[in-house]
Formats: sequence, structure tokens, C-alpha cells
Amino acid sequence: MKKSVLIAVAALGIGFLSSNVMAQTQQTDTTKTAPATTPAAPAAASGDVVGVLSSTTDFAPLALAVKTADLEPELKGPGPFTVFAPNDVAFSKVPKPTMDDLTKDHGKLAKVLNYHVVAGKYTKADIIKALTAGKGKAVLKTVDGDNLTLSVNDKSNLQIVDAKGNAALVVSFDTMASNGVIHGLNGVLMPQ
Repeated sequence: MKKSVLIAVAALGIGFLSSNVMAQTQQTDTTKTAPATTPAAPAAASGDVVGVLSSTTDFAPLALAVKTADLEPELKGPGPFTVFAPNDVAFSKVPKPTMDDLTKDHGKLAKVLNYHVVAGKYTKADIIKALTAGKGKAVLKTVDGDNLTLSVNDKSNLQIVDAKGNAALVVSFDTMASNGVIHGLNGVLMPQ
């Protein structure tokens, strides 16, 4: 009896969790209001990736870092690029000694920034397809040849795990640029 009750509760829990994961990853009708827990997608901006990052206050620290690391020419190129862009809150979480070290060493800074850039254009719909094909996990290759692992966490949020095992959540999707797409992150990813 206890065993069958536990099985029933487990089945309901799995069903509920699966519904939440599918609800987050399925496209929704844009005429409906998004739930309060789902961040709204930023409005489409015009210009290349660098221009869009520079014109969006949430990504001001990233735009400055791109300029400091002299990556503007690369990111103004034809692409297409997918940029997993740490927002201003993400940069505020990086310890000051680490940020100081990165701003002094432009090579290290460029490596960290390139770790957030994937060759090719992966919209939210493309990421969902990749997660579905990978049975809940997708691996994308950065422009430097490193891997980013994407998955849906236990709270039904899309997360990216870096080479050191740290996770950042995607907090906004599909900010379009003329040469790619930008997704906002709440953390800074670190390569090996």
C-alpha cells in the first residue's frame, strides 16, 4: 500500500515537473501576458551585436569590456553570432580582484568574453530544438572552440554551465541584432 502511494506521488511530481519544463521551453502565443516569473523578452534593437549591447543599459559593463578587450571588430563582423550576455547584475557579482585582473590583462578578458559567444544564430526556438534533440541537454561550441552546456534546471529555468561547473541562468531571450542574437545572463561564465 505504501509503495503504491509513493509511486503515485512520484508520478504526479514528475508529471508536474515535466509540465513546468515544457511550459518554459515551448513558444507561447505573444498576445497573451507572460507569467510574472518569466522575464519579458527585450524589444528588438537595430544594429550589430556591438551596437545593440552598447545601446542597452543592462549590458553597459559588457559593452565596455568588449571595447576594452578590443573585440569590437570581431563582433561587428558578419557573424552570425549568438551572445550569452552577462547583464550589469552579473558583472556586479564578479569579485573585485578578479575584475581588476581581467581589466589589466586584455588577453584574459578577451578569452572570458569569447566564452560567451557562439558562432551561429541560436534563437530561443533553436535552443529548445537542441534541448529536445539532446534529451534535456545541449552543448554549443564557443568561437574559441570551448563547450557551453545548456540544460533546464529543477526550477524550469534555462541554465548554462561553464567549464568550472558554475551555472548562469538565461534571464532574457532573443534580442535581435543584424549579425546575430543576444540572450541575457545573470552570471559571468568562466573558461578553464
